[in-house]
Amino acid sequence: MRFLAIVVLILLSSRCEAGTLAGGAAAVDITPLRLPVSMTGSFQDRQATGVHDRLHARSLVLDDGETRIAIVICDSCLIPRDIFDKAKQSASKRTGIPTSQILTAATHTHTAPTVLKAAQCTPDPQYLEYLTKQIAEAVVVANDRVRPVEVGWGVVAVPDEVSNRRWFIKPEAMKANPFGRTDDQVRMNPPRGTGVLIRPAGPTDPDVTFLNVRSADGRPVSLLANYGLHYVGGIAPGQLSADYFGAFARHIATRFDADKSFVGIMSNGASGDVNNYQFPNARPASAPFERMNAVAAKVADHIQHENKGIRFSDNELIQMSEREIKLSVRRPRQLELERARQLLENAADPLRLTIDELYAQESIRLDASRPSVRLKLQTIAIGDLAIVAVPCEVFAEIGLEIKRRSPFKTTFIIELANGYNGYLPTPKQHDLGGYETWRSGWSYLERDASTIITETTLEMLKAISHNK
Repeated sequence: MRFLAIVVLILLSSRCEAGTLAGGAAAVDITPLRLPVSMTGSFQDRQATGVHDRLHARSLVLDDGETRIAIVICDSCLIPRDIFDKAKQSASKRTGIPTSQILTAATHTHTAPTVLKAAQCTPDPQYLEYLTKQIAEAVVVANDRVRPVEVGWGVVAVPDEVSNRRWFIKPEAMKANPFGRTDDQVRMNPPRGTGVLIRPAGPTDPDVTFLNVRSADGRPVSLLANYGLHYVGGIAPGQLSADYFGAFARHIATRFDADKSFVGIMSNGASGDVNNYQFPNARPASAPFERMNAVAAKVADHIQHENKGIRFSDNELIQMSEREIKLSVRRPRQLELERARQLLENAADPLRLTIDELYAQESIRLDASRPSVRLKLQTIAIGDLAIVAVPCEVFAEIGLEIKRRSPFKTTFIIELANGYNGYLPTPKQHDLGGYETWRSGWSYLERDASTIITETTLEMLKAISHNK
């Protein structure tokens, strides 16, 4: 009993005084310990033989005296739920933060190690163990650094770096999809700067939202930003890189003249149908790594300017909710399965499948999968700033709808959070077809999934808004 009493006293003493914000941040290296390593982000396996810039799990812990939460953003293309769940369990045991109050997400850099068997890419089991350990460590280190802080947030538009990548195009430029059909109405990433373009099939969200955390005496602690930009790319072959997400972390630190303890974080917004290309007027080719640094610098500049007018507070209520939902999986029909089996039987090289053969493989995998999946959704409120976490590649129009209907003054969406459940098109976008809707391990949720997720997250936001 005496030991238990001592533990309780220690835990109570580690909490912050009610009504006073506290926070801490950390960046923990998740670069693989050995090379070469498979990289996710392509239909066929690519081997990384070098490291251009280190990969990190960047974490932020906040506490209002009653509720302590952690947010961890990882330099990875996508991370499945089982890895995140194991990392959360480990972190929770070591910090006391409930797993339901830990948000984890991937950035979607396409030049990070494979962590989920997808397409023709296979993960290294040793890296999966290391990644899980380091994600947990990021929470632990940030938690150890908790001290009195104040927070402020803002929104600034950067419209010229985001483009919707799904386009209505002229019939002569439309191709058959991998299932042998010609009924798609839109095409992803059509030829840029050509006369085949008609109009984009959806909007973009130009806004960068940011949460700035500084110590009680004004020293920078961390800045969490959010932008609906899939990734930038333009990275030299065979190189691991955190893409513009990592470059942003470096640029924002210099903008605030921060010391080495500062942690800049860029999370990915609703960007499942958005990229950095310019379609009607294609920009000239860039040298490797040039574009990712240019975009990161521009976003950091805009935040630096907008930050001058924001209000800081050391007394904001923190709330977090979590809910699990079940969604159906789209399954192939019998005729589609027969075609798929025939394609794979006739494959010239099973280790280097063509696009049609690859989707045939995906059809067979999905036919053998469970008929439904369970997804984890989260919402966070920090004063009148709200965060919605979804484990999908969310289309921009979905994020815009959640922002518009949110009961909070400022809301942003972190995608690829707490797991990976593929693309999330709207029912209308499903009708239009195109890459993001093609049934596969990266696009399999039921047609109405976006409607269910949108309404559920709005219910969650409404529930926590009542406590404001």
